[in-house]
Amino acid sequence: MGRIIGIDYGLKRIGLAVTDPMQIFASPLITVSPGEFDSFIKSYLKTDVVDSFVIGYPVQMNNKPSKSVTYINPFIKKLKKTYPEIHIYLADERFTSQMAFRTMVDGGVKKKDRQNKSLIDKISASIILQSFLDNRSNKKENNNQE
Repeated sequence: MGRIIGIDYGLKRIGLAVTDPMQIFASPLITVSPGEFDSFIKSYLKTDVVDSFVIGYPVQMNNKPSKSVTYINPFIKKLKKTYPEIHIYLADERFTSQMAFRTMVDGGVKKKDRQNKSLIDKISASIILQSFLDNRSNKKENNNQE
């Protein structure tokens, strides 16, 4: 079983998170610039098997895609073309930045360190990925109960 990579895509930074080999929990991995993403993923795939990507997809409160999809959709299209063997899932990313910030506050991260947007991005990617894992797990449990 390979890992799953969570992606919080932004124009300035891309936060990445990864699962453990059993795909149970998500951990922040790294934040890269969009220009560094391709070489980072290519290098990562040389050492680890990746089953799928989970990409945070911006949705408005009315459940319609936000304006940010204009730059995320081309990223997704390129990722599908470059890695056709790796499945891509889209996950609602509403409130993940606020949740990441709250996580840092609750975790006792110093105020100066909480201003590090790179840290927020990779924690956001971790939240996106963990939510995906939790939803998948809940679906399996519900199917087993039927």
